[in-house]
Amino acid sequence: MDVLDRIREQVEGNPVVLYMKGTPQFPMCGFSSRAAAALQDCAVPFSFVNVLSDPEIFENLPRYADWPTFPQLYIDGELVGGCDITLELHANGELQTMVKEAAEKAGGAE
Repeated sequence: MDVLDRIREQVEGNPVVLYMKGTPQFPMCGFSSRAAAALQDCAVPFSFVNVLSDPEIFENLPRYADWPTFPQLYIDGELVGGCDITLELHANGELQTMVKEAAEKAGGAE
């Protein structure tokens, strides 16, 4: 499977997915750490991909949505943005609503 197809499958197959350096439990950069913490604070399960453990995704994800940096947050199949946007959405309460609605929609589709 082509790497862009794998990325598309991950993005479309998970209501909330964070592409990050490291894992939520062991982040490998401050930006990834803060984005993961904001998602964890929402108390809604989310998927993540450690881009450091998959060189193909690390190299090609910036091409997928034309976003050059990590982390990258996708909700409901759409790129939301990186760390700054995630933190801004968290601070104003929108992130909680967005991830909750995406999770409910995914749960209702089964």
